[in-house]
Amino acid sequence: MGVFFLLPLVAMVEFSTRDPETWPLLLDWPRLAGEYPALAEGILASLAQAALTSVLMLVLLVPTAIWVRLRLPRLRRVVEFLCLLPLTIPAIVLVVGLAPVYAWVNYLIGGSSLTLVFAYTILVLPYAYRAIDTGLSAIDVRTLAEAARGLGAGWTTVIWRVVLPNIRSAVLSAAFLTVALVLGEFTIASLLHRTNLQVAIEFLGKSSATVSVAVSLTALLLAFTLLLVLSLAGSSSKERRS
Repeated sequence: MGVFFLLPLVAMVEFSTRDPETWPLLLDWPRLAGEYPALAEGILASLAQAALTSVLMLVLLVPTAIWVRLRLPRLRRVVEFLCLLPLTIPAIVLVVGLAPVYAWVNYLIGGSSLTLVFAYTILVLPYAYRAIDTGLSAIDVRTLAEAARGLGAGWTTVIWRVVLPNIRSAVLSAAFLTVALVLGEFTIASLLHRTNLQVAIEFLGKSSATVSVAVSLTALLLAFTLLLVLSLAGSSSKERRS
């Protein structure tokens, strides 16, 4: 397994270092943006998409998950089914369903790459929901909410100042998973003719394979780092609870 995973990484490192100017170029943003404007546009687009998708996902999912647990427990399985549904649908099939919607999006607000945030929010729901639901399962949400309500707190205060601090690691996990998924997504962006990092890498590979592989390796290492941070955060959270 180690050879299976490490050998491609070693090959990518070897290939990307054949030209000694490749990695210094990646560290020189003004020069990189000047020589490869499409790549710079893709990097900025993916970073903006990752940030906006994380915010939109948390704004929609965290209050919903908390409210369902507190007030509508019978709908928990329905909400779970709806959130996990995108996991069972292939990305290319999802694009077929989203294409008519995005035709209207183009007509109403234009064809900006940031409009992919809506599709990505749907795409990350299964992973984000499981992370948040696991965090909520680890605490007694009802008791905390009833105690806060008994002291005169409103529902906004209960969610923001009572429940949310107790599921901080779960929220961070959902955000990290969202960022990792958005940075690695290619199919939806390509088929909807939008720009992101992976689409830019694919086009760059036709003209400069060395830089393309170096950027791919950087994105891969960033995703590994995020997942490592996620794992460490989860472990520290379990130790504090125990």
